[in-house]
Amino acid sequence: MLWPFGSIWRPVRQKRRDTVDLRWLSARSWTQRWYPQGIDLGLWRGHRTLAVSWFRQDRNRKHLASRVAFVDLERSRHLDVLLAVEGDDGELAPAPIHAGGLAWFDDRLFVAATGRGIWEFDLADIRRVRGSEARRLAGSRGRGWRATAMVAVRTKVHPVDLRCSYLGRVFDENGEPLRRVLIGEYRTDDKGRIGEFAIPDGDDARFEGVEAHFSPGIRSMQGAVRWGDKHFVSQSDRMRPGILWRGRRDALERDPVSLPVGCEDLALDLDEKLLWSLGEHPWKRVVRGIPFSRLGIDGWGSGRSVGESESS
Repeated sequence: MLWPFGSIWRPVRQKRRDTVDLRWLSARSWTQRWYPQGIDLGLWRGHRTLAVSWFRQDRNRKHLASRVAFVDLERSRHLDVLLAVEGDDGELAPAPIHAGGLAWFDDRLFVAATGRGIWEFDLADIRRVRGSEARRLAGSRGRGWRATAMVAVRTKVHPVDLRCSYLGRVFDENGEPLRRVLIGEYRTDDKGRIGEFAIPDGDDARFEGVEAHFSPGIRSMQGAVRWGDKHFVSQSDRMRPGILWRGRRDALERDPVSLPVGCEDLALDLDEKLLWSLGEHPWKRVVRGIPFSRLGIDGWGSGRSVGESESS
């Protein structure tokens, strides 16, 4: 299937058992050059689409490039869009960010830029680049690769008084999306904070806090989302399955359902009743949707709080 500008959708394998697992049918399943990080959902040309961010590094862990893979959930295909910044002279350069989390609002894509706030990219102005420029923006020096590439360009930098390791969406108790995000800090100790912020509109370049920051006392937090008064937080545990915490912000409890090994960001899919996460480690990479029924949170949209059963 061809996408605008002749780009090719590449296949993704989808398996449905207890979970919905998407696996990459290419070298990205094991490469140590690119690492997947953030995740969110949106509509692209009328199709339900999953966005997964990646960053590229060299052997010395120097950052080279970032991209977002857009996965068409109906067709199990994906395409890549490189992230770029534009200089004063109009020349594009690779976006030098870890891209640890995503929040997708219409044509506005917000990306966590660890230590440098939240960066915004315009999906309504996807550009096509060719040849050496395409390879440069992808962080590649090899010849003959990426004859054509698609690029989203940064439009704004939003300062935030947190480290901005990840960000996730916020929904009210009825499942309605709010123009808010959770922004959190990854730390190897238990001092990481999470804050809730309103999405800026117009020329306002700053995320405004709507809730006081809180620290749940969880080390290695990788993602957070909120539905009603319930928070969901992912915790990585090296090469062991990831840990899911959920509950009120002041009373998070460990869920018995595990997340993928090397888990990263989280995204709520209230249309299909799935909690999405992903694993970053080579050979163990998966994008996983966990059914709400496995988490005991069926019945969204009925006015009940998350976690309440039909008989409550």
